[in-house]
Order: sequence, then structure tokens, then C-alpha cells
Amino acid sequence: MTPPVFAHGSLRLYLLALLDEQPRHGYELIQALSDRFGGTYSPSAGTIYPRLSKLEEEGLVSKSADGRKTVYEITDAGRAELESRRDELDGIENEVTDSVRRLADGVRAEVNDAMRSLRAELASAAREAKRSSTKTSASAASTAGGAGESTSWGGDARAETSRAVHEADLVLSEFRQQLRTDLRTRASRGRVTPETVTLLRARLAQVRADVLATLGDH
Repeated sequence: MTPPVFAHGSLRLYLLALLDEQPRHGYELIQALSDRFGGTYSPSAGTIYPRLSKLEEEGLVSKSADGRKTVYEITDAGRAELESRRDELDGIENEVTDSVRRLADGVRAEVNDAMRSLRAELASAAREAKRSSTKTSASAASTAGGAGESTSWGGDARAETSRAVHEADLVLSEFRQQLRTDLRTRASRGRVTPETVTLLRARLAQVRADVLATLGDH
């Protein structure tokens, strides 16, 4: 199904723009459209080839054989058509950019959710460490008959845990900021795909599992 960004006649115009860049096979046009949308939209052959045939009938494109493949090339009439509708094409490009930006926003949301989850796990681990150190401190104080030294040990453990959680939080914040910047840069070039989200989710899940393993959580 053609996405809303391509109103009536818009896909036809966009195909002309792609052929104005260079001659392409039908599959290359499909791939170019998919790349422009960051993988969010990939037209079917049934969508592309009838429009190419129509453009050829109108004299806006020509085709030639390249082995078993057919290469489409824009004609002078096609370039004139494209130039006369340049403002309309600019509007379509803006819609494509917005579509890719929405995808990047979705990836960032996935990152934020994963970071919040990992932070919650670290905070929970810190609370558990605090409870454990308090119990150990009380037990050691009872055994030694003097709470002063044991309380100091428990305080050191809690301080170390607090510092570790704070440092982990800084690492997570730095990672999120860096990745957000990277995503925005790639999105402006149309290079963020759904596979990016899948990979990110899997890797973050593995990082979380590894971190929890160091905390003795099974």
C-alpha cells in the first residue's frame, strides 16, 4: 500500500527524480525508495512497474536492456516535467524527512525505556546492598561486642555502592546522549532502519543480563 506521503501522482514524480539522479533498474528504484524512507516503506514491484510503463508511454522515461535487466532513464521531456514541478517535489522530500524522523524518535524511545529499566535494576541492587550491609554490620557488632568498627565498615560499603550506582547512571546518560546524536545524524541521511531497533533491543537486553549477572541476580 502506498503511504500517505505519496498523494495522487506524487510517486510518479518521485520516480522521475530518482531517475534524474541516474539510470536505474526497477529493483534499484525500489531499493532507493526504501533507503530514502529508512526502511519504513518499500514499494512492491506491482506498484513501481505500472508507473514506469505509464511514464514510458508519456515519453518521460526510456528503457533499454542490460543483460536480463531493464534499465530506465529519464528523457528530456521527463526533466522538463520534473523542473516544472520542482516545488511539489520539495514538499514530498520534506514529508520523507518527517517520516524518517518519526522512525528515529521510535528508536530513541526504545533506548530511553531500556535505560530506565536498567537504572531501576541498579537502584534496586543498591537498596539490596544497603540492607545487606546493615544486617552484616549489626551481626558483626553483636559478635565483636563493639558497634563502632562494624558501623564504619557498613558505612564504607554503602558509600561504595552509592558511588558505583552514580557512576553507572553517568555512563547510561552519556551512552543515551551519544546514541541520540548518532541517530539524528543517520536519520538525516535516511540510514535508520527497523533492523536498528531490533538490534538495539537485543543488545541492550544482553547488557542488562550481563550487569545483573555481576550483581548475583539470576
